[in-house]
Amino acid sequence: MRTHHTVLTLTTVAGLLVLTGCAEVAPAESKPAALPSAAKPSVPSASAPAAAAPKPSAVKSSAPSADPAAARAAAGLPAAPEGAARQAFIGGLDAIDRDIVHGKEDKAISRGVNTCSAIKSHPGDRAKQIEQTEQRWTSPTHPEGHGAAKAARILDVAHKNICPTF
Repeated sequence: MRTHHTVLTLTTVAGLLVLTGCAEVAPAESKPAALPSAAKPSVPSASAPAAAAPKPSAVKSSAPSADPAAARAAAGLPAAPEGAARQAFIGGLDAIDRDIVHGKEDKAISRGVNTCSAIKSHPGDRAKQIEQTEQRWTSPTHPEGHGAAKAARILDVAHKNICPTF
């Protein structure tokens, strides 16, 4: 019985080596030259089916845009407010609840501009705008959002101070 399992195991291993193209083993003395990390070929695992590599143009980069202002402009969104407009927006949020900004003004500004995208994407659909605002505006003490009533007020502050023409 033990011989049967050994033969079966060896046959399986040999079959996997043939399928993965690793039937030939290099002698211990001859080590291949090390490739730079970017040039190392990927070796598919025996359990995963081989898939065609996506075209570079089809792969979306998760890296942030080199110029966020250009990306906002391309999306038809307003520029981030500066100076008095920035302070008016942050002050308006703090008047609703100081936990909305929670000491992260740049993050609040970014969320405010993104809130304008909800206004632009759903003109006239206040319920959808409030829903997206509530999802967008979270904090450590409100991980699920601040509620619909505060979300409506946040939406109004963003509309007034960042994108009044939307």
